[in-house]
Amino acid sequence: MKAIRLREGKDRSLLRRHPWVFEGSIAKGKADAGETVRVEAADGRFLCWASFSPESLIRVRAWSFDEQERIDAAFFERRIAAAIALRARMPIDSDAVRLIHGEADGLPGLIVDRYGDTLSAQFLSAGTERWKQTIADQLLAQTGLTRLYERSDANVRTLEGLAPVTGWLRGEGPTEIVISENTWKLSLDVAEGHKTGYYLDQRDNRRKFAEAVRQYGCQSVLNCFSYTGGFSVAALAGGASEVISVDSSGPALERATAHVALNGFDPARHTALDADVNHTLRDLLRQGRRFDAIVLDPPKFAPTAAHAERAARAYKDINRLGLMLLNPGGLLFTFSCSGGVGPELFHKIVAGAGIDAGADGLILDRVGATPDHPQTIYFPEGEYLKGLLILKR
Repeated sequence: MKAIRLREGKDRSLLRRHPWVFEGSIAKGKADAGETVRVEAADGRFLCWASFSPESLIRVRAWSFDEQERIDAAFFERRIAAAIALRARMPIDSDAVRLIHGEADGLPGLIVDRYGDTLSAQFLSAGTERWKQTIADQLLAQTGLTRLYERSDANVRTLEGLAPVTGWLRGEGPTEIVISENTWKLSLDVAEGHKTGYYLDQRDNRRKFAEAVRQYGCQSVLNCFSYTGGFSVAALAGGASEVISVDSSGPALERATAHVALNGFDPARHTALDADVNHTLRDLLRQGRRFDAIVLDPPKFAPTAAHAERAARAYKDINRLGLMLLNPGGLLFTFSCSGGVGPELFHKIVAGAGIDAGADGLILDRVGATPDHPQTIYFPEGEYLKGLLILKR
């Protein structure tokens, strides 16, 4: 077993069970891409078993902090079984679920979603790439499914020195799938959809939005960065009489329109607007439009803390406009999925937007990702999605 020796004082993060070691923390030692290594402190003490990535800034991703554990097929069998068993205990009102969530399930670099009878997986690290076939076999064995689509096309693979890979890893068939979620149905394409096919991390928030629309009697709803209209369907399910979905992707909006029909809603209640959200918010303000509820669910503005300042300006601007477009008593459901913007900073950004908009707001709820996207207490980077449900006074 090859060993990676850390520099003096660089063992603190691993001692606190943070699963990453960066390039600059390593004193000596090399290994092949994805090879399992023994990570040692400067004095030779065992710290963890990990996968090695010779091209990534994150050189080491910890598999286990137990010196007696072996990283073999049985290891992946145990970890996958534990992850699936955890989801089985969760009250998930859907046949689509995040089965494996990377570091939180002790499998850094591995994302697996189940969409009905199909699995969709991302192998995002050198370690998971090396163990891909073993992992695929275990996923099918433990779920009883026969179809596994690979969506290893995220940009992070490039940082690992890995080429993008997509296609059927096990089984075959149509990539178009219809899932049930809460009281409605949604369609997706595992080959073309965002992430592994859809944003399952917002499942509970879509339900909460439907409930809020109903409870507060919201009739007019603006869904910005709507993608395929999950929040739009939720608004219609909550009783909204007018919903506008705004996105810059024509195909996504076509699917949003199809979702309205799929769930039996009157198509006259929904408008799909293929446009830039920032321009649209300003245009609606000039037109004197006002809404009872607005959703702001933008893409990642700040992938790392280094981008936080620029992202803060973008978040503040759209939230300012959103608050200005709300009727008194209206609801703003605003989100950030940027890992570089923490919950406290996001709160400050939205508060600043309120000042600039001349609006007073009450936080009715603070939300995050669904429980099947858990985060370990040792890995704060896992808390990427944060949201605020705000009542404008």
